Amino acid sequence: MNIPISILIVEDEPLIRMEIADDLSDRGFHVLEAPNAHEAMLLLESHSDIQLLFTDIDMPGKMNGLMLAAETHIRWPAVKIIVTSGLHSVKSDEIPPGSRFMGKPHQPDAVSAAMLDMVA
Repeated sequence: MNIPISILIVEDEPLIRMEIADDLSDRGFHVLEAPNAHEAMLLLESHSDIQLLFTDIDMPGKMNGLMLAAETHIRWPAVKIIVTSGLHSVKSDEIPPGSRFMGKPHQPDAVSAAMLDMVA
């Protein structure tokens, strides 16, 4: 990768978020992190270089990951989206067009490959 792909990880569990962020950073991605949808929206508003949103569904606050994905798609349609959960299974019509769902636990190689494929 010449210019690192900029990714926003939204996960309320600090250890899971840190594990994903560390793995993706080690693979050459530029990683931003948010513990909830509110913080994610602030980062999306202030970082126009974010290319991909990787969000958990269940989070504290008024907006869950599905709502965040929908709002991101409306406001920043170029941002690719991966929705993840260990508790829910999501159908393709429940997430924005072109988005993907990945179940937990995450397989680092699969996450990285999906991200590279989506922004290619």
